[in-house]
Amino acid sequence: MPRPLAGLTRRTLVTELTAGVTLLAIAIPLNIGYAQIAGLPATAGLYALIVPTVVYALVVSSRQLVASPDAAAAALVASSIGGLAVAGSADYATLALAQAILCGGMFVLLAVFKLGFLANFLSKPILVGFVGGLALDIMISQIAKMLGVKIDSGAEFVDKVVALVTGLPSLNGWSVLLAAVSVAVLLLGQRYLRAVPWALIVLVATTITVVLTGLDGRGVDVLGEVPAGPPALTWPIIDWSLWLALVPSAIALTLVTTAEGLLVSRSYAEKHRYPFHANRDLLAFGVANVAAGAQGSFAVGSSTSRTAAMDQAGSRTQLPALVLAVGTLLLLLFGTALLADIPSPAIGAIVGVAIIPLLGIRDFIRLWRLDRFEFVIGAVCFLVTLFVGSIAGILVAFVLALVNLAQRASHPAIDVLETSGDPGESLLEDAPAGTTTAPGVIVVRLAAPLFFANGAVFSAAVKEAVRAAGPSAVQHVVIDMEAVTDVDVTGAEAFQALREWLDAQSISLAFSRVRPNTLRRLRSLGILDREPVYATNRAAITELAPADAASPAPNRKGS
Repeated sequence: MPRPLAGLTRRTLVTELTAGVTLLAIAIPLNIGYAQIAGLPATAGLYALIVPTVVYALVVSSRQLVASPDAAAAALVASSIGGLAVAGSADYATLALAQAILCGGMFVLLAVFKLGFLANFLSKPILVGFVGGLALDIMISQIAKMLGVKIDSGAEFVDKVVALVTGLPSLNGWSVLLAAVSVAVLLLGQRYLRAVPWALIVLVATTITVVLTGLDGRGVDVLGEVPAGPPALTWPIIDWSLWLALVPSAIALTLVTTAEGLLVSRSYAEKHRYPFHANRDLLAFGVANVAAGAQGSFAVGSSTSRTAAMDQAGSRTQLPALVLAVGTLLLLLFGTALLADIPSPAIGAIVGVAIIPLLGIRDFIRLWRLDRFEFVIGAVCFLVTLFVGSIAGILVAFVLALVNLAQRASHPAIDVLETSGDPGESLLEDAPAGTTTAPGVIVVRLAAPLFFANGAVFSAAVKEAVRAAGPSAVQHVVIDMEAVTDVDVTGAEAFQALREWLDAQSISLAFSRVRPNTLRRLRSLGILDREPVYATNRAAITELAPADAASPAPNRKGS
């Protein structure tokens, strides 16, 4: 069976087709709204549902993940391209195509070189903060639509808020009424009847209302004419300087989609026990984005909400995505006249309700309860994204990720065992029970690679253990290397400085249970040139062999 239809049976065919109709009902209004967020015509959102959706479904390993522009991607497109061209212009649209193609190329490179792990640097707090900042920026624009207030959707966040507040006296009462009813229907519908396509119902009902009552003549803004016809193949022709200017935003889009997309794809694969291949999924995002850029759309990512909706509808294949593509194509060929009178307040309500979970309110509350430092990381990323910009937000996110990593790596678990008279006497109360050493010997166990971030901390821990026991009572310090998988140059220098300090105290330094690779590394760094290597067990420390022996020290189990 073809890959997109893997798992399809006669019994599930009706369920999959029904899920496809549901996906069509959800995706069309949302993609129209996301195109407006990105500063592009409605067709840009609809085109993304045809060719990109089909090529993604044909390549991806996931049977359920839905690929489409989403709110965060649309906001990132708008914020990054807004400074290079005027929203709504031909140049602006061309830059959006080029950005999508760059994203596609980066996804392909990630897949070919198996670099998807880079997205692991976008931890949960960083994603919550980054996406939450974009979501709040989007929310201001959608509130303006719902109130009938004109603001520049491409402006900075503060400027949007100011324009919204100063424009409140000019709000349109009919727009507010349509939006309020739409929001109420969407929220109540999601709470009590989630399987019903409430977004489509709201869209149809409000459009009929506008047509029958002539509200567009009373100040209610409508979508306007949507060009009919299928997407046409194209290619952006821009200067190399503009291609380069788009690279940072393309990197941000790629990394965010990689982190979120692979996480969602893996979770559903594990939930329903079907194969998951990260590199194939990255390749699928790559070809989908190149297709988007080559046929008039913009960057495509993963849609968590639509994937969840398909899972709830019982879909376990990519057939709904193919139904979505066919349905959207038919709409563009024969039904674009139905879109002209869609009221903007209804679109604002649909998008606004859809992005409420992206604000991350619950996630921030949970982070505050679990880890204040990670909460600060998320909050800083949120504020930078909101007030400085999305590109600055992603850069700060990576810096914070590295700071968080270094902060954790610089405080590894260090167990110190010491006896200077009575075997079994432990320097630390929480030392592992039953572990003893010979009199006059301290064993220090480091449970991490020794590198620049923790070398000084480790050296200080050893010195403190010697001082606490009394230098005169200690003749040997043994470093248990079982959990040390690597040592860098800075870590080697820490070892050297520690050895010199111990030599001054007439204390020998030795190593036990050294891994073969680590042993070779220590020798190449000049650390094991004269000290003996020791092995430990629960009863004693036994000298094994000189450190310059040709073979790695064995891990003896007897004394």
